[in-house]
Amino acid sequence: MEKVAIVGVGHSKFGRRTDLNLNELAFESIKEALIDAGITSKDIEHVTVGTMGGLSEESLPAVVINEYAGFNSKGLLRVEAACATGSAAIREAYTNIASGLCDIAIAIGVEKMTQVEGSTAIEMLGRAGSYLWEFENYGLTFPAYYAMYAIAHMKKFKTTEEQLGLVSVKAHKYGAMNNLAEFQKEINLDKVLNSPVVSWPLRLYNSCPVSDGSASVVLASEKAAKRLTDTPIWIKGLGAASDTANLSKRQSFTEIKSTSKAAEMAYKMAKISPKDIDVANVHDCFSISEIMAYEDLGFCKKGEGGKLIENKDTYIDGKIPVNLDGGLKAKGHPIGATGTSMIVEITKQLRNEGNKRQARIKNGIGLVHNLGGTGHTCYVTILSQ
Repeated sequence: MEKVAIVGVGHSKFGRRTDLNLNELAFESIKEALIDAGITSKDIEHVTVGTMGGLSEESLPAVVINEYAGFNSKGLLRVEAACATGSAAIREAYTNIASGLCDIAIAIGVEKMTQVEGSTAIEMLGRAGSYLWEFENYGLTFPAYYAMYAIAHMKKFKTTEEQLGLVSVKAHKYGAMNNLAEFQKEINLDKVLNSPVVSWPLRLYNSCPVSDGSASVVLASEKAAKRLTDTPIWIKGLGAASDTANLSKRQSFTEIKSTSKAAEMAYKMAKISPKDIDVANVHDCFSISEIMAYEDLGFCKKGEGGKLIENKDTYIDGKIPVNLDGGLKAKGHPIGATGTSMIVEITKQLRNEGNKRQARIKNGIGLVHNLGGTGHTCYVTILSQ
């Protein structure tokens, strides 16, 4: 198989983007990624568009985005893997290059979620599990799903509301340093603990926002990458796994099996272990998700995730810096763009382009963890210098 590198990245401003339609929003990051790679649209051979869709004006978003960006005649595919859609787009583009089908591809993640009312967005996301059993019969929405994880974790491991709140405090600390983040203001623990309950024990400040945004990544074969850049970032490991649609069939509410399985696959492919990771982006749609990711990815033992954040081990100068861009919580969570956004951040970290959010890079290795739904699917991607 061909080696595959990331040679260009682009990222839009996340938030409520009423200034642009879907095509323009996607192009904001596409243009930046092409410039970063030093190429034009003519050099792209394959296009993967990752978007959940259904929340904005286009029912066939890949087609119109492709035309708007000047990629006509290129191979084109739209992918969807719920909140892991962006990582699925990266994997599909990687596969095209690794198999020898093309030399240069672009993965585009984009979502415009604020064109519908908040209640509509909540309903559509709530349908992402086992619709007839969980949503139709019991009215479960995503905050409620993750609240069940939080309650189970608190009961078994004595995880506290304060520890959940500290995840949010960290997210906003680094979001305040990221000019592309939706929320750029620091908060304290009291602010989190006194915010309205969404689904106990999860509060408003334990929850990610509904966002608009895009992020794009140009990938290339080894030969093309060495021609285009002096700082290729290589995709060293990929893992993908899934779990039951119906949560009642899950074996545990204190572990996300798709994460641990995908991580195992990625570590094996990259021939590394968790201790080799310099910096990570993990899926923190709700605070408990980040704490469970620490454990499921092997950054700490099961049940010790709360202590990891309490001891500030996941801060920029800690043992394993996590979500130095503000994460989903502060940067924002436009479904289709989240995975590609994570890849953009870790690519920049490994290029030492993080500025005041730059982690110390010792081993030259970063990790991206991207969940779909409540662990219905998971993608883990390992990058290296």
